Amino acid sequence: MKVNVTTLDAGAAGDIELNDEIFGLEPRADILHRVVTWQLEKRRGTARGTRERADVARSGKKLGNQKGGGSARHGDRRAPVFIGGGKAHGARVRDFNPGLNKKVRALGLKMALSSKVKDGSLIVLDGLDVAEGKTKTLVGQLKSLGFGKKALVIDGDALNVSFARASGNIVGLNLMPAVGANVYDILKHDTLVLTRAAVEKLEARFNG
Repeated sequence: MKVNVTTLDAGAAGDIELNDEIFGLEPRADILHRVVTWQLEKRRGTARGTRERADVARSGKKLGNQKGGGSARHGDRRAPVFIGGGKAHGARVRDFNPGLNKKVRALGLKMALSSKVKDGSLIVLDGLDVAEGKTKTLVGQLKSLGFGKKALVIDGDALNVSFARASGNIVGLNLMPAVGANVYDILKHDTLVLTRAAVEKLEARFNG
């Protein structure tokens, strides 16, 4: 399919041919859900496990008589009330490192890209050069392009320095290289913006 290419000044810059096998798929909610869930699970960090009563190396011998000692009843020195005793209801080590087939992950990314094409929220830019890297200049350009409240801009191998400098203080505008493109970030933004270089890198990523 052919998509129009624009400049940051909202001027025409020709068109680009997008690979239908990457940008023309029918999105499936189940595949996207599996990939997003996998991504969020991979982000979670495991807590450091604490030693509970059964993990403390102390004698299990009863401290004294059940009654008549004039003090509280205790079964052994592992109780949480004692210094060095086991932790009551302590943190457990849990596994947050699920697996997901590479083919499913690749298919999910293709479907995320295709969903943006399908709902008309994909913009392809010729380049990201901002005059003198000024935020004020970029804000004016974004208004003419009609970006949504949250926009994700994906560049090629290296980020455009002037655009990165100008967009650093703009809320809702995020920039990443093509190698960092992922399903979760694409779906949570209203608008997806790709440069020509990004399209080439993404297509090479799947074809290679």
